[in-house]
Amino acid sequence: MTGLGPARFRVTRADLVRYAGASGDFNPIHWSDRVATSVGLPGVIAHGMFTMALAGRAVSEWAGGAANIVEYGVRFSRPVVVPDDESGVEIEVTGELGETSDDGTAPITVTCVCDGQQVLGMAKAVVRRTDPVA
Repeated sequence: MTGLGPARFRVTRADLVRYAGASGDFNPIHWSDRVATSVGLPGVIAHGMFTMALAGRAVSEWAGGAANIVEYGVRFSRPVVVPDDESGVEIEVTGELGETSDDGTAPITVTCVCDGQQVLGMAKAVVRRTDPVA
């Protein structure tokens, strides 16, 4: 098990609509440019928890499944602005693995970037190592 990524995810307005339906978060900043800009945002933004979930998905796939994630947490540092087009925006997730502890777990510092800016701060996970540790 080496460092994570990069894992890339494309986010479109259609994804935001689906996430809103699944989560029940229908705040118009996630679908209306008019409302988003009226509250000072540069445009429609992705749900923070959706962004966090995509980064968590990258960690889960890298770690061999969600059962191998012992802890996971982030801070939302910048919004992910999603344009009103078919292309959307790309989020890139990478991670740096720390030293494995005696209990077989290891910390990973997660980096989530969109348009060259880090969008999740203090993103960290603790994963259960599934590979032999030398």
